[in-house]
Amino acid sequence: MSFDAEMEEIHKIFFEESHEGLDAMESGLLNLDANADRETINTIFRAAHSIKGGAATFGFEDIANFTHDVETLLDEMRNGTRSMSSAAQQLLLQSVDCIREMIKAAQAGASADAGRAALLNASIKDLLSGEEGQILPATEAAALAVTAPLVVEAVVQPSGWQVRFVPHEDILRTNNEPARMFAELARVGPLRVHADVSEVPALEDLVPDSLYLRWTLTLQAAVDKRQVQEVFDWVDASCSLEYTQLNEEPVELPVALAAVPTPAAPAGPAATVSAAPVKAATNPTPAPAPTRAAAAPKVAADTSSIRVSIDKVDSLINLVGELVITQSMLSQFGEKFDVSQLERLREGLSHLSRNTRDLQESVMQIRMLPIGFAFNRFPRLVHDLSLKLNKKVELRLTGEGTELDKTVLEKISDPLVHLVRNALDHGLETPEVREANGKEPTGLIELSAYHEGGSIIIEVRDDGAGLNKARILKRARERGLVSPELELTDDQIHQLIFHPGFSTAETISEVSGRGVGMDVVRRNINDLGGHVQICSVEGSGSTIKIRLPLTLAILDGQLVRVGSETYVISLLAIVETIQLKKEQVNHLPGGASLFRLRTEYLPIIDLSAQFGIERDPTTVCDGLLVVVESDGRRFGLLVDDLLAQQQVVIKSLESSYRQVRGLAGATILGDGRVALILDVPGLIDHFEDVAGDKADAVAAA
Repeated sequence: MSFDAEMEEIHKIFFEESHEGLDAMESGLLNLDANADRETINTIFRAAHSIKGGAATFGFEDIANFTHDVETLLDEMRNGTRSMSSAAQQLLLQSVDCIREMIKAAQAGASADAGRAALLNASIKDLLSGEEGQILPATEAAALAVTAPLVVEAVVQPSGWQVRFVPHEDILRTNNEPARMFAELARVGPLRVHADVSEVPALEDLVPDSLYLRWTLTLQAAVDKRQVQEVFDWVDASCSLEYTQLNEEPVELPVALAAVPTPAAPAGPAATVSAAPVKAATNPTPAPAPTRAAAAPKVAADTSSIRVSIDKVDSLINLVGELVITQSMLSQFGEKFDVSQLERLREGLSHLSRNTRDLQESVMQIRMLPIGFAFNRFPRLVHDLSLKLNKKVELRLTGEGTELDKTVLEKISDPLVHLVRNALDHGLETPEVREANGKEPTGLIELSAYHEGGSIIIEVRDDGAGLNKARILKRARERGLVSPELELTDDQIHQLIFHPGFSTAETISEVSGRGVGMDVVRRNINDLGGHVQICSVEGSGSTIKIRLPLTLAILDGQLVRVGSETYVISLLAIVETIQLKKEQVNHLPGGASLFRLRTEYLPIIDLSAQFGIERDPTTVCDGLLVVVESDGRRFGLLVDDLLAQQQVVIKSLESSYRQVRGLAGATILGDGRVALILDVPGLIDHFEDVAGDKADAVAAA
């Protein structure tokens, strides 16, 4: 592997670990209050320290410089010299966002938002100097880009530092090399190093991996003490350090003045915009190297990866070993096979079948990740949104350890964000309204996940006002979605909110009200082969229940026969299977048929006509009907026969052929034949489109 390839792999690990560290910082900050425990602050500090150290090591100076002041603020909290305030918490949370954006920019080889970093950096320095730093709303801070002018200001800085460095004798055994620390310190400024050899023993008493030298280091640079200390942060437990400040003298330093937004001025020639300077910093952060800032953006490489526990890897290795043993057993049955060996052959094939099944399950487990990876974003989202909406909210997460496929996990994150935002904005009332209704002023949003059968269930529940059925129905009739004389069930009314552009909000806000989101939620969940249900009680709250397959690679399916062809229907979509009776079928103009199932009528989709297959010589009245459901719509699929239920491996049609409406993919059966997998939502949509066209044609005739 080339040096560049090795560095790319190392950078990839750094980026992944940095994102994990930022998640830990954010989680810790959200749990902090004025009486924050020391261990939580230590955890946040260590994460920031690791990010800064890694960024400096790999040449991401802008990240290292910005994180330096964040670390200084956390260090004061860790040492007990500063308490955690609301302003400090918000500033640190915004700093986490800024570092995350800088790391993403570094991954893509692009330039980070220097203006936002400069403003936050100045605010942190103000807070460190005893003043309240400016805190912008998250959306404003993210969008702000400033061009900061430079001024020259005389500030008193130390002209240098003398460091007495006395390492413990065992420091080399911890893989720490003093010469590398001295080289790092020399990057800060001119350095003189004096070695004290008075403690070196006689040659016969020397221990090869022990260190007996002591050093006096003189750094001639006007820098802050913290910049010197950070060089030795990694070894401060393995040495003794004494810092002596050399003589002080006024130094003229360039100080960046960050522009801050001002209220909108009237339009016209007399309108002016002023920039308020932020207080000059006493230890300005060096500007990032222009070569990195000027780097042309590039498309970020695919860094998708999974961290797998060693237990799963060990299990996989053991199963491969079992498979090799079984293969060796079967290889003994060569050309001289006779009937007397039949029982041993059957035993070997049974072992092979069991090993293959176990290997499949073990490989699938590697792709399984806890849903906590998707849940982790919501404490921050709820925290920021509740401040914006002036609501008190308790977020409760349960079932974070429930595992599902990585692909499903990635695709379900955005729908969950929509649901949580809607629950907070539309569902939960303000504290005043809740108290007037006899509720606690703090509302509850609960995200839970659990396994049920071969599926995973995700629920988003709130104890807010619930869905207003009368308002939903009124708005639907105003938009022509429901005829005035039609009476709908509660479930049918609830399903109306999934129509594109549908909203009952009286006003449009930054959070919601434009009628986008819920239709996207349903479409994304359908694409995953799942479906969504709503249960709501006015005045008590709502629960949105999402049912998803555990993985997109393997499908639990029902095999059905239509003529000579075999199709697969997902068990998640099937409600029941029934035998058709003549008196239960009604024929409509245009060739459509309805089946009366108890109190409702279901449209019948004849799969033989849908796919142009010659079916068995039977009529529509003596076949089997597989009742399926999608988006609250129930249809009957007419088939000739039910075959087995089995797990099938999904193969893409689009990559080998092209996308076909109504088909989700294909699979290879045990006998080598290809069976097509039905896309139930797409099949229903296509049937409705064709039926609508036929109805229009009949009406026109």
